Parts: sequence; structure tokens; C-alpha cells
Amino acid sequence: MKKIALFIILLITATSCVSTKSTLKNVDDNAPNLTLSKDNTFIITEYSKDKKYGYDKDYPVNIFYRTSKDEVINQQRFLNALAGPNGEKITYTKLESCCPFPSKRSDMGAGFLDVYELKWEGQKKTINLYLNIYEKGVLMVPLGLTLKK
Repeated sequence: MKKIALFIILLITATSCVSTKSTLKNVDDNAPNLTLSKDNTFIITEYSKDKKYGYDKDYPVNIFYRTSKDEVINQQRFLNALAGPNGEKITYTKLESCCPFPSKRSDMGAGFLDVYELKWEGQKKTINLYLNIYEKGVLMVPLGLTLKK
């Protein structure tokens, strides 16, 4: 009986934390499917001109690829394609998952954004990128970063 009560409380808490309306502004179900390079990174051909893209929780980098079960590998495929502003090698660390939003592509009915901290040699200030594995969008290089050569 205690397990059932605990489950019900957990379910109520989880659903009360998720808004019924998504705040994500750059979801595009018609975006082209992502493709892989020979180096097992995503092929990215566009650079964002929007300073919010990737840096704001309402404008995350949408890296949906097949299923959300590939979450870690897809984040690595995106991040490993990037370089610092002058081509520097970047390192990254996952800081947290945050910012729940409704999603039809999740078994729970909600998705979370993953926040990654990016660093490179000579960097003055670390940057954080918001990544979304649940929704599709046009994949671009965030402003201030470049592609790995």
C-alpha cells in the first residue's frame, strides 16, 4: 500500500512540474533528418545568427535523432563536431538536466533539456549550451563557435 501511495505522490509531483504548453521556440518537425560524417559526428552546414540559439532554454539545440534512447551519443555527435571561435579543441561537461516541457516523443509525456558547459584553451568565460534530444529543429553551429576541421 505504501508503494502505491508513494507512486501516486510521485506521479502528481512529476505532472505538476510540467507545463501543458511548451515554451520552446525553435522546434521544426519538417527539419531535415540529421546525417553522420565519417568521424561519427553530425554534419552541420549552417551557422546560427541568433544569439539565443543554444544559449537560451527557450531556443535549445534540437538534436532529435531516431529515438531519445540515443541521448548521450547524439549529444556527443553534436558537441564533437564543434570547435572554439578560432578552431580550438573544446571539452564539455554535462552540468544538469532542467527545464521540463511537454513532448509527445517521450514515454513520460515530458522532455528535459541537458545543459553542457563548453571550455577551450584561452577562453575567458565558459559557456553553457542547452541541448534537446526530444524535438527536431534545423541543426546549426551556435554563434561564437565554429566547426571542427
